[in-house]
Amino acid sequence: MPELPEVAALATFLRERAVGRTIMRADVAAISAVKTFDPPISMLKGAYVVDATRHGKFLDIAVASEAAGEVLHLVTHLSRAGWLHWRESLPPAPPRPGGKGPIAFRLHLDPELPGGPVAGFDLTEAGTQKRLAVYLVRDPIDVPGVARLGPDALAVSRDELAVLLGGQRQQLKGALTDQKVLAGVGNAYSDEILHTAKLSPFKLAAKLTDDEIGRLFEAMGTVLRDAVERSVGQKAATLKAEKRSGLRVHGRTGLPCPVCGDTVREVSFADRSFQYCPTCQTEGRELADRRLSKLIK
Repeated sequence: MPELPEVAALATFLRERAVGRTIMRADVAAISAVKTFDPPISMLKGAYVVDATRHGKFLDIAVASEAAGEVLHLVTHLSRAGWLHWRESLPPAPPRPGGKGPIAFRLHLDPELPGGPVAGFDLTEAGTQKRLAVYLVRDPIDVPGVARLGPDALAVSRDELAVLLGGQRQQLKGALTDQKVLAGVGNAYSDEILHTAKLSPFKLAAKLTDDEIGRLFEAMGTVLRDAVERSVGQKAATLKAEKRSGLRVHGRTGLPCPVCGDTVREVSFADRSFQYCPTCQTEGRELADRRLSKLIK
């Protein structure tokens, strides 16, 4: 799932490639992906891109629409399996609506040079669980997920973090990935943050000591800023590989921890999993794998 660093990099990429260009056409291939109807998607035609930014893990493309007479926001949540694919030359034929392919939405932009190719991007989603969401709104706050966001993970202060977590009865892993508590952190970077802070994913958020709050705050800033620095400037096509290359525990089950050499362990639950290092984070204790525990019961 794209998280804060990747969405920040995509916004930077679009500011460099798309701002100032006019939208020639918007194709909707997956009707279920479009979550709004007013203003209609047709209002995008003829609008020009004025900015690209993010709200947590939501990507926001601001466009000035003469048809609407105002600035509109094309807001996207890529969910677990979605991605943005930039194309320097888009095919003229629209993707087939309701097709079995991964394309959900396509945006055509005018050529950089007269007579040149039509560039733009596809929003795609792999797998069968179609959760990618596209909204066209007058204000980003009109998107329910944006309205519910907590403070941004890179903007919160140490004291604010202490207050936010002090009111949480859930485990630390869940609190860090709860977008209503903190915006922008997902499964992968929460693993990295907890490993850097030397904290157990199962520790209760409200029970953190002052020292642990300090370690968590420092780790969150270090991990996310480093990931943003590595991601910004990358092409959209290389962002996923860049993310994987910088991970120390997430997705590395069975491999040695780069800090202590212990074997990275995994806990599975529902349809996802997380990774941690027992020596660095849990005083050598191995956490119960919930999926295995259910089988044993």
